[in-house]
Amino acid sequence: DEDMRAAISSFLLSASIAGSALAFNNSPTFGSLQRSSGVRLFERKPFITGNWKLNPATKAEAIQLANEVANAVTSSSPCDAAIFVPFPFIEPVQKAVGDKLSVGAEMVTPEVAGAFTGGISAGMLKSIGVEWVLAGHSERRTINLETDEYINAQCLKLIENDMSVILCIGETEVEFEKDLVGSVCEIQLKKGLAGISAEEMSRVVIAYEPVWAIGTGKVATPEIAQTVHAICRDILSGMYGEEIANNTRILYGGSVSPESVDGLLAQPDIDGALVGGASLSGESFGRIINFQTAEALQAA
Repeated sequence: DEDMRAAISSFLLSASIAGSALAFNNSPTFGSLQRSSGVRLFERKPFITGNWKLNPATKAEAIQLANEVANAVTSSSPCDAAIFVPFPFIEPVQKAVGDKLSVGAEMVTPEVAGAFTGGISAGMLKSIGVEWVLAGHSERRTINLETDEYINAQCLKLIENDMSVILCIGETEVEFEKDLVGSVCEIQLKKGLAGISAEEMSRVVIAYEPVWAIGTGKVATPEIAQTVHAICRDILSGMYGEEIANNTRILYGGSVSPESVDGLLAQPDIDGALVGGASLSGESFGRIINFQTAEALQAA
């Protein structure tokens, strides 16, 4: 709609993001717009992930979908791949996909044991072979009222158990329209990663998911997503140094589809995708896993 287009235009034309110490300038930041012979200056293997959320309805459907996704992963697929599934489906889906891709959990509770009805500990997940877990997804933040401090406790407990985490961050539509994207991402990154050392960042992936694009069909243009990803990498550089920032994969999430994935993944700071609805179709998610790389698009 006209309001969204106006907000996007305002965002792209602004010289800085209000409330953030980071500003855009005319020179490309490290790891962002720089390329050498069409190859990323900093090689980060793309990571395509699917978040099934509260789907599908039955174990049989979960196994069928897992088989379809696994069949799409081949030796020529240009990425690492993972699916995050509801707790009851983790083990049967693991069996279905074998070593084709990772099977992760959609959340974890930071407590280890005790009177926490409904809780799922990192140790429990690790004991069934889970390595990757989501933390900070916007639905958990809004529906379940998870705070930055609680999300940080999840991240710390996963790292403590030698597991890996995808920390989700992102702004609401109101925050986007008020040019608060950089401020929101900075707060969520700094609070979410508090206490995680530079050495431990190898177990962390960041997923930028603008809340206004999740499940709405609205997708940030590749240029908008690239701009925010570059800002996030600058924030990480300030926290951990340039090398760690350049080695950290930053995924885009928000109505990613077979039609939008190639343009998004062609951007130098977009290192993969956290896919929602399209991950529930083996055909659609298979196409996303086998996206056309920037080099392939240039050669076409």
